[in-house]
Amino acid sequence: MDSTLVLVAIIVLVALAFDFINGFHDAANSIATVVATRVLTPQMAVLWAAVFNFGAVFVMGTGVAKTVGSGMIDLKYVTPYVILAGLIGAISWDLLTWWFGLPTSSSHALIGGYAGAAMSRVAHLHGIDRSFDALLGGAWLKTALFIFLGPLIGMAIAYGLMIVVFWLFRHSSPLKMDKYFRRLQLASSALLSFSHGGNDAQKTAGIIVGVLVAAGYLKSFEMPKWVIFSAYAAIALGTLSGGWRIVHTMGSRLTRLKPRSGFCAETAAALSILFATEYAHLPVSTTHVTAGAIAGVGSIQRLKAVRWGLATNILWAWVLTIPASALVGALSMAVIQLFVK
Repeated sequence: MDSTLVLVAIIVLVALAFDFINGFHDAANSIATVVATRVLTPQMAVLWAAVFNFGAVFVMGTGVAKTVGSGMIDLKYVTPYVILAGLIGAISWDLLTWWFGLPTSSSHALIGGYAGAAMSRVAHLHGIDRSFDALLGGAWLKTALFIFLGPLIGMAIAYGLMIVVFWLFRHSSPLKMDKYFRRLQLASSALLSFSHGGNDAQKTAGIIVGVLVAAGYLKSFEMPKWVIFSAYAAIALGTLSGGWRIVHTMGSRLTRLKPRSGFCAETAAALSILFATEYAHLPVSTTHVTAGAIAGVGSIQRLKAVRWGLATNILWAWVLTIPASALVGALSMAVIQLFVK
């Protein structure tokens, strides 16, 4: 059997494994609030999320996949080994932060690992001072900007929705409000799961197409249907496996949630992600946006309602994600280059 085909098959499987890990790592983002408010049991919540994660495949485009696969790294430096090393960096960081229960971004772990591996290859070919030649500045600038804007946008929309809800139900008791919003939260949770699948599955699809182009099996960056469906299926199956450590952090430790605040947080996060996916074609962090939205609904009554110490720890994990996964990706590529020319 062709050795290149075997290598590509292994890398595709590793990419789908990352997508699966992304599903259980980020499952908390779309189900934490609906579990915390006891609208659904954890078992029903993951099933609900998985269905809508996969359902996005029939509606969403492929703009994010193209950005990740061909818009952030100069493809002339990309080989199947670069992508393999990048995936190792992303998976390593995801598993580490999952173990400690930190809701970091699988998206940023992926692009960080990919960038680190590509930079390591350029350093090997042309010297360490040329490492940044591997990066395409435009998409990186937008992505870096959204790392900071994403949580703030989610927070602002959630805060605004809470004001609207309090005004519309100003003559209703909290008990009556919660009766309505327990039902509405099913829709908002579904929308957040849909937006998560629509953005995150595309990132893995972009990586898989990247390895097919690098290996010569595709002549241009086009999206085969089997790649898209495989990526969405993997993330949906990963979501079914849970991710309870991060559910606890996001759903109960950051702030206390009611059905009305859960609805506002989920809706705000979903709208932010859908905007980035369909209009900006950017790989955004569901984790970041959802955490910002939860902080937004928590702070509307009083700032102390949000555990800002925990939020600071989460922020540090966000800041470290790209450089940490890039470092692991670069080291993985350096080891690979010891054995492969």
